[in-house]
Amino acid sequence: MKRYQIALSAAALMFGCFSFDSIAQTASCNKTVYLTFDTGNMSVAQKVAEILRRQDVKATFFLANEKTFRGDYALDESWKPFWQELAKEGHHFGSHTYDHDYFVKDGPKGQVFEKPQFGPKAGETVLYNEATMCKQIRRVDQRFQEMTQQPLQKIWRAPGGKTSPTLIRMGDMCGYQHIGWANAGFLGDELNSDKHPNSVLLERASRDIRDGDITMAHLGIWSRKDPWAPAVLEQLIVNLKQRGFCFGLIPIELKESMPPKKSVDQSK
Repeated sequence: MKRYQIALSAAALMFGCFSFDSIAQTASCNKTVYLTFDTGNMSVAQKVAEILRRQDVKATFFLANEKTFRGDYALDESWKPFWQELAKEGHHFGSHTYDHDYFVKDGPKGQVFEKPQFGPKAGETVLYNEATMCKQIRRVDQRFQEMTQQPLQKIWRAPGGKTSPTLIRMGDMCGYQHIGWANAGFLGDELNSDKHPNSVLLERASRDIRDGDITMAHLGIWSRKDPWAPAVLEQLIVNLKQRGFCFGLIPIELKESMPPKKSVDQSK
C-alpha cells in the first residue's frame, strides 16, 4: 500500500525537538510525521495529553461522541475542559462523525449504508444521503465550537477507515477532506495485546515510519488488556525524534491520495 506523501514548505517544519526528559536535540529534524488520535473510549486521553505536552509535540484529533470509560460521552460537558485545553495548546481537530457511523456499503442513487455505533439508531444499518452524511460530519464541528469557541479543521475520518469513492465524495461536497493513515502509521493499539504486545508495536513503528507518514491510534480501546499509550507513545516519540523527525499538523497538502487502511476499529 502506498504511503501518504506530504509536500510542506520549509517554514512548516518544526525545529528543536526534545529528548525523553525534554532536553533539546543537537541536530535539527529533517523529516515529518503526523500523529493522529481518534476518540475511542477516552481511557488514556489524559495520559496522551500529558505525554504530548511533556514532549512538546502537537497532534491531530478526530472526534466522535463515543461512550467513554466513565459512562459519559466524549462530547459531553464533562469533557469540555479537556478539549478546551487541547485547543489552547494548538492541536488540530477533525470530525470522526457524531455517532461514529461505520460505512457498510454503497447504496442506490449515490447514497451509502451506514451503521451508527451510538445515538438513537445505534446498531441499525441506515441509508444516508449526502445531507444526512454532512449532518453527521458537521455536528461534531458545531459541538466543538460550542465547547471551545473555535471550529474544527475542515477534515474528517471515517470510523475504521472504511470508505468508498461515493462516501469520500460526500465528505468533499460537505467541505471536509478525508484523512486516512499510512500503512506503517497504523500503530496497532486496537489489536489483541497478547498477540501484539506493546514492545513489538513500539519496535515496528519506531523502525518503519517514514517521512510524511500519518499515524493513527485512539484515546482508549475497550478490548485491549494492556493499554498502548502509557507503554508506547512517549518512547515512540523519543525514538522518532532521534531519527530526525518533527511532528506536523493536519490539514496538509497531499501529493497523492490512497485508500485508507481497512482496519477493524475495536474501540467500541
